[in-house]
Amino acid sequence: MRYEEETMEFRQLEAFVNAVKYKSFSKAADAAFLTQPTISTHVSNLEIELGVKLLNRTGREILLTPQGQEFYSYAVDLLNTREKALLSVQAARTEPDGVLEIQTSSIPGQAYLPKLMEDFHREYPHVRFFVEQSDSRIVNDNLMNQRGNIGFTGYKGNPGLCYEPLFHDEMVLITPDNERYRPYADGEEIPAEVFEGESFVLREDGSGTKQEMEKAVVDGRAIFKDIEVIARMSSMTAVKRVVSRGLGISIVSEQIVRQTARQEGIRYFRIRGLMQKRTFYLVYNKNVCLSPEAEAFLNFIHSRQETAIQAEE
Repeated sequence: MRYEEETMEFRQLEAFVNAVKYKSFSKAADAAFLTQPTISTHVSNLEIELGVKLLNRTGREILLTPQGQEFYSYAVDLLNTREKALLSVQAARTEPDGVLEIQTSSIPGQAYLPKLMEDFHREYPHVRFFVEQSDSRIVNDNLMNQRGNIGFTGYKGNPGLCYEPLFHDEMVLITPDNERYRPYADGEEIPAEVFEGESFVLREDGSGTKQEMEKAVVDGRAIFKDIEVIARMSSMTAVKRVVSRGLGISIVSEQIVRQTARQEGIRYFRIRGLMQKRTFYLVYNKNVCLSPEAEAFLNFIHSRQETAIQAEE
């Protein structure tokens, strides 16, 4: 194809990039605030103009062809560079107004992100959000695959990503509200012997909480090493509901249960001798050119941290 014949449009690139990120035309449409047929048409037109097939549409997920794999990173860089170029030359456009794609694990997604989004929206009212919540491992994998601009995760999982500490939290035991635990007050320290022999309800293998549990030691003993796991759940909400029904107990972030334990029919306790605290991170791909929305979000978070440090001093 000769260069003078090319009519590739940025909206076609956007459709292609979103289809790859989310492996689905319907999810790509949600991320771009468009309809599924529009996304499909844009990608088809792009393939026609390039003269190659970029996506395999067979099966449940959309997958890249070898030509699509080679083209994808260039498409991402083109879109981000275009946004930065427009911002730099358009005096009337003083702030980002696109879609900010966020990947987050459960605890930051529930305890940290909502307030952050509210405050950021107040300063950048034209930016829209597309948030995917999963576990820490998936957050790391998605950002490495350029699915999402900014992430929040409970552990460092890939050397290709940049991790910045955001906040710390304590792991606590959650239990049903039954006779075994009613002698203790919420938040009280209890010895490990109190819950010895109980079955556990845990998150999936990619959960940051599960990773921290494996490191937990009390008096030199790994107290969660040989526990009986009666259920694994992909959702923190599901874990709490199952615990409230008396099926087992679990370990969660204190921020997730401190304000709502009683309403949810569960109790929460610190474990005597357990000094394990979790660090949660802001994460992004340091090898990818961030979109203007992501850069603004990153700078916004940095400014909040600087303000908090100054207030402590």
